[in-house]
Amino acid sequence: MKSTIRKYAKLIVKIGACIRKDDDVLIISSIEGAPLAQAITEYCYKSKAKRVTVTYADDKAARLHYLYQDEETLKEIPSWEADMKNSYSGKHAVTIRILTEDPHLFDGVDPGKIAARSRAAHKAFKAYYDNAMANKIRWTLCAVPGEAWAKTVFPDLSPSKAVAKLWDLIIKAMRLDCKDSIKAWQEFQAKSLDRIQKLNGLGLVRMKYKNSLGTDFTIGLPKGAYFSGAKEDTVYGAPFCANMPTEEIFTLPDKNTGDGKIVASMPLVHNGTVIEDFFLELKDGEIVNFDAKKGYETLKNIIETDEGSRRLGEIALVQYDSPIQNLHTLFYNTLFDENASCHFAIGRAYPLIVGADKMTDEQLEKLGVNFSDEHVDFMVGTPDLEITGISEDGTETPIFRNGNFCF
Repeated sequence: MKSTIRKYAKLIVKIGACIRKDDDVLIISSIEGAPLAQAITEYCYKSKAKRVTVTYADDKAARLHYLYQDEETLKEIPSWEADMKNSYSGKHAVTIRILTEDPHLFDGVDPGKIAARSRAAHKAFKAYYDNAMANKIRWTLCAVPGEAWAKTVFPDLSPSKAVAKLWDLIIKAMRLDCKDSIKAWQEFQAKSLDRIQKLNGLGLVRMKYKNSLGTDFTIGLPKGAYFSGAKEDTVYGAPFCANMPTEEIFTLPDKNTGDGKIVASMPLVHNGTVIEDFFLELKDGEIVNFDAKKGYETLKNIIETDEGSRRLGEIALVQYDSPIQNLHTLFYNTLFDENASCHFAIGRAYPLIVGADKMTDEQLEKLGVNFSDEHVDFMVGTPDLEITGISEDGTETPIFRNGNFCF
């Protein structure tokens, strides 16, 4: 795996984080991700990074904290922890997160404790999250397999074979099986940017969704909204790719719009808990009804986090005939599953509004930009999904038919 790890690390540094001279890099890695974190560190320094700090997240220890600490203690975020993360909010700050999620990590843990800790963390790390959502810093997510995750995806295989098979799929999803993976990513980005340009040229004000699963939903876009994806730029002009892998093209909805029913097409793993077979019903942009056959309390806690978590903050387009979907695998990991399916997000919006960097939060909110401590993606794409775009003059343009882009 040594050569694969090095190729992976180079891709993250060159395409994901786009490390440049004098960058201050924070790597937050799972324990299983240590070899990749070490290789990324080396490539960061070779790219003239000023400093690279590596920290490790121990999921098994995190489970013990939730089991044995009381809720009030879990809500106490040490000042040193908040100061460290919030310090990575400047022009040259870059965060790289290496995930190895166990979809069942928090089975049996009180969902209320998890929600309380999550809310406290969002408040403690507000400076970091605000700058990340406003594209004032570069950040990227990637993943490596672990036994618990791999066994969830491939329960009939031995742990070692499950990990090996999951590695194989990640290699394909990341285009690491290409002779020149960096060139392959650049070609994908160019194609996505061409599609984005076409979408932005339509002047869309509303989008209608419909499929046989039961989704029948219309949502509006705020004035000045635009589509982005594949490759973004900070307000300082530094390029980055937030999710590795990624297949999505996304924008934000007007938080005050959205009517109808949305049925999730895939399970959602949130904070170590699986939510399955769920739906949302919205009226005037607000979630007025919801249910889930599994993980109901976790879904309820997400929606009831704050005022903004009762509304949507992202519209993401991913065609059904895509590299990750074509792997025919449910990853039980949002980083991969959201890039196999069209999706929405509950909660905070990325302010993809022309001139947003010069506006206050109050001005953005008046335009319909949603603010929340949550941002939770959930999947809605199906092979028969139809999406129709409506322009200001009432012109209807097919965006998706049979689950795929029409252009």
